[in-house]
Amino acid sequence: MEHFVVSARKYRPQSFKDVVGQQAITNTLTNAIENNHLAQALLFTGPRGVGKTTCARILAKMINSDENTSADEDFSFNIFELDAASNNSVDDIRNLTDQVRIPPQVGRYKVYIIDEVHMLSASAFNAFLKTLEEPPKHCIFILATTEKHKIIPTILSRCQIFDFKRITVTDAKEYLKYIAEEQGIKAEDDALHIIAQKADGAMRDALSIFDRVVSFSGANLTRQAVAENLNVLDYETFFNSTELILENKIPELLVQFNDILAKGFDGHQYISGLASHFRDLLVCKNEATLTLLEIGEDTKQKYITQAQKASEQFLLNCIELANTCDLKYKNSSNPRLLVELTLMQMASITFDGEKKKNEHFIIPPSYFKSKGIEPIKVKVPEKTENTASPSAQTEPKEKETKVVQKSIPQVQDIPKISIDKSKKQTSGLSLKSIREKKEHQIKQLDVVIDEEQLPREAVSEEALLEAWEAYTQSLHKKGEKILASILEMEKPKLQDTAICLTYSNNTNKLELERSQYPLMMYLKKRLRNYDLHLKIKVNEEVAKKYAFTPQEKYEKLKKKNSNIELLKKTFGLDV
Repeated sequence: MEHFVVSARKYRPQSFKDVVGQQAITNTLTNAIENNHLAQALLFTGPRGVGKTTCARILAKMINSDENTSADEDFSFNIFELDAASNNSVDDIRNLTDQVRIPPQVGRYKVYIIDEVHMLSASAFNAFLKTLEEPPKHCIFILATTEKHKIIPTILSRCQIFDFKRITVTDAKEYLKYIAEEQGIKAEDDALHIIAQKADGAMRDALSIFDRVVSFSGANLTRQAVAENLNVLDYETFFNSTELILENKIPELLVQFNDILAKGFDGHQYISGLASHFRDLLVCKNEATLTLLEIGEDTKQKYITQAQKASEQFLLNCIELANTCDLKYKNSSNPRLLVELTLMQMASITFDGEKKKNEHFIIPPSYFKSKGIEPIKVKVPEKTENTASPSAQTEPKEKETKVVQKSIPQVQDIPKISIDKSKKQTSGLSLKSIREKKEHQIKQLDVVIDEEQLPREAVSEEALLEAWEAYTQSLHKKGEKILASILEMEKPKLQDTAICLTYSNNTNKLELERSQYPLMMYLKKRLRNYDLHLKIKVNEEVAKKYAFTPQEKYEKLKKKNSNIELLKKTFGLDV
């Protein structure tokens, strides 16, 4: 069985032109070597798997090569690699500084590559300072690290720093495509893109993932096979979710989310991927930002097509909802419900149904025009003025008005309320403002237009008590127990159009007066009499009829049933 070599080692770059995604750094190092302008202490910093150690090895080989050097010469005697993660003591650094004094036997330079240099201890850093600042002419130090901020400033000041950047998805995909062709593997463009995206800017990770996927699917890499092996949600999932959101299909959207969870995917992964999908759709809305879309050409057309179905405001709202859900997910006690609520909110953004709290209580004519309903014309007599001539009074003028829809019934019982908008609005943050709002609502009862149109039917006391009891029960259901108990204390009595109540203290009277607006509107509409009004009195003598002591309670019970006294004497009971 032939020994297998992983792609990260097999296809490790042997020259600067083979390094992926670091053209600025490789060009700088190449020019420095050609112009003999190379510093003796270099620091390579950047994320993992972007080519720091590879560039250090290529640099070490280049500075020792000349026109007589063979291509397979590796200068292993001149290149020393030290792993600072395991050799981080002062003694290790002292051994290194002792070796530095010895000149190279072959080549011009001795190159010391110290990987993960940030793992050195503080004392090891201090022991390394003098050698790093004034090394021998035949020695070059190359330090590599992923965490530059952990290196002490005195070391940083002695090095020429090169910041390696993350490998872009496009560069990683093109390199993977080259490797697939070298190995005779047929790979879909979207499949390679998923691998490059999963690698998150690290070329070594991309090659490792590539080897794993090839072992799974063989010589034919498809998008579905890669998504299944890497356990990632592919583009089709998010395309389908967006279609369901745009069509306001909440049940189907929740079923799809349940299927995603059943396949083993995480809700956090789904909602973050959906946010990225909406971001990509927003990028497609403008040709200037289309270059920010790092996807394959086949999928790009799908994004452009779906982006035309959604408005920019819709996409911005969806991104905001998804981002809020993403932030709250880890701290949520019920993360699944959080994601489901977010999906329902997204699907309700473009919902064009009936809204319970609509500011416009009159249906606008544009609604009927959009439905293809033509308005009809009716004639309404105009009111004549007192100064008009007798002939004008007998023959009223007529004018044409438009009615929005013939099938809408006329509502004769609802009064038109005129609200004075010039009055200063009060804040709801103090007891004074609450009292002023209550008084403002009470005053609105008196501002009525066309009073002759309001119903004034006769009201019986039985109907009043029935409506009074119904309103009290509604207060209990709403949780307004205090106001409900005040209404239950006294039975209202009807005197003409006055609803008379008598309370034993002024507190109950004031509380009922503040809350009388919804009560009176309910009674007036139900009893069909808009002349009804409250008449509340305070009589402290009424308080005497309530029993407070045990003896008073006993006397009150004895008046209701005389057999209570017989029961007490028979069994010798005490009060």
